Amino acid sequence: MNEKQQQTVRKGKELIGKVVSTKMNKTVIVLVAHSFAHPLYKKMMRRTKRYACHNESFDVKIGDMVSIAETAPMSRKKHFIVIGKV
Repeated sequence: MNEKQQQTVRKGKELIGKVVSTKMNKTVIVLVAHSFAHPLYKKMMRRTKRYACHNESFDVKIGDMVSIAETAPMSRKKHFIVIGKV
């Protein structure tokens, strides 16, 4: 991560997810899953969310596990930046 990227990273969410798409220029789609217990039935459930993340370097591929961090908005849907592979 270069100096410009370090400056844009805020003290916000840091998530770990799986890259599911690399079709756009400088943008990857990361699937983040989290588990929680159902409030009434106590069954463990899994929810997923897709995040559009800024990626300057082109070293990530589909299926890679990456760490992402919240940043200032870069476009309508991009609010996260790829920090690195996990």
